[in-house]
Amino acid sequence: MQSDRMTPTELRTGASLAAIFGLRMLGLFLILPVFAVHAPHYAGGDDLTLVGVALGAYGLTQAVLQIPFGIASDRVGRKPVLYVGLAIFAAGSFLAMAAADIWTAIAGRALQGAGAISSVVIALAADLTGEGHRTRVMAMIGASIGFAFALSLVAAPALYRLIGMAGLFALTGALSLAAIWLVAAILPDAPQHVRAAPGAGGLAEAIRPELLRLNFGIFTLHMVQMAMFVVVPPLLVHAGLALADHWLLYLPAVLVSFAFMVPPVLYADRRNRAKPVMIGAVALLVAVQSALAAMEATLATLAVLMLVFFVAFNVLEALLPSLVTRLAPAHARGAATGVYNTTQTLGLFFGGFAGGWLATHFGTAAVFGGCAAVSLAWLALAASMRSPARAGAVNGGRGLALDGKRRS
Repeated sequence: MQSDRMTPTELRTGASLAAIFGLRMLGLFLILPVFAVHAPHYAGGDDLTLVGVALGAYGLTQAVLQIPFGIASDRVGRKPVLYVGLAIFAAGSFLAMAAADIWTAIAGRALQGAGAISSVVIALAADLTGEGHRTRVMAMIGASIGFAFALSLVAAPALYRLIGMAGLFALTGALSLAAIWLVAAILPDAPQHVRAAPGAGGLAEAIRPELLRLNFGIFTLHMVQMAMFVVVPPLLVHAGLALADHWLLYLPAVLVSFAFMVPPVLYADRRNRAKPVMIGAVALLVAVQSALAAMEATLATLAVLMLVFFVAFNVLEALLPSLVTRLAPAHARGAATGVYNTTQTLGLFFGGFAGGWLATHFGTAAVFGGCAAVSLAWLALAASMRSPARAGAVNGGRGLALDGKRRS
C-alpha cells in the first residue's frame, strides 16, 4: 500500500514543475491587464479587432501545437521538449518587446503560444509521481497558476508604469529563461521506460472514450470560465465596484479558494475517491451558474459566488489532469495530455465567442443559463463515467476503482 507521505522526488517534482509553470504563466498574465491600454501606441493598434487578434493569437498557436509537443515528448523525452518550448516562448517575448506595430506584436504573441509545453508538464508530473499523490502535485501546479494570475492583477499596472510594455515583454522572456534553468538544474529526469517505442502510442490511444469524457470536461470548464468573464466585470461595475478595483474582489477570492480546495483534493488522493469529488465539484459549478442566472447581482452576492466558483474551478483543475494521466497508457501520456490541453484552449476560445453572442442577443442571464446547461451535460457524463482501477492497488485480481469500491 502506497504511503500517504509524498517522497522527496515527488515533492521536488511538484515544487519545480509548479515554479516552471508559474514563471511562464506569470510572464503571460502580466501582459493581459495592460495590453489593450497600451495598444494604441502601436502603429495600427487603434483597430480593436487586431488588438483582439493579438490577445487571442497565443491561444490559437497553443491549440494547434499542444498535441505535436505532447507526442514529441513521448518520442524523445520530456526535458528536451520543455527546453524547446520555453526557448520558443522566450523568443516570442523578445520579438514582441521590439514591436513598433500591431502586426509584429501579433507575431510575437503567436510565437509565444507556439511554446506549447502544458501537455509536457502534465505528462512529466505523471511520470514522476505515484497515482496516490498525483492530484496533489497537479494541485501544486494549478496553485502556481492561480498565484501568478493573482499577482499579475496587482503587479501589472505598477510594472507597466515603471518599465513600459517593452519592459514587460522583456520580463516575460527573462522569466522563461529562468524556467529553462529550473528544468536543467532542479527538475528530476523522467524514467526512460515511459518513452514510447517507435510506432507505439500516438493519437489512437489518446482518444479513448473515457479520456474524451475528461476532455469534454476541461473544454466545458474553460468555456464557462471565459463566458463568465465576458459579463461578470460589467456586473461588478454596475454593483458599485470600479474597474480599477476589481482585483480587490478577485484576489481574495482566488487566494481563499486555495484553502477550501485542499480538503477535497487530499480526500480524493488519500481515500481514492477522485470520481465523487469530481462530481461534487461539477455539481457546485452548475449551482453557481444557476444562482448567477437567477439572483440579483449585488456586490456581496457576486463576491460569494465568485469564491465558490474558484473553489470548484481549482478542484477540477487539479483532478482532471490527474485522471487523464491515470487513464492514458504511460507511453502515450504526452499525446493524451496534448489532446486534453488542446480542448482546454478551444474551450477558452468558444467560451469567449459564445458568451459574447449570448450576451448580445439574449442578455446576461442567458450567458449564465447557457453555462449552467453545458455544466449539467458534463455532470451527466461524469456521473456515468466508468472508474478505472488504480495501478498497483491490485490484490488477487481485484483493484480499487476511483470511486473507492472494489472491482473484479
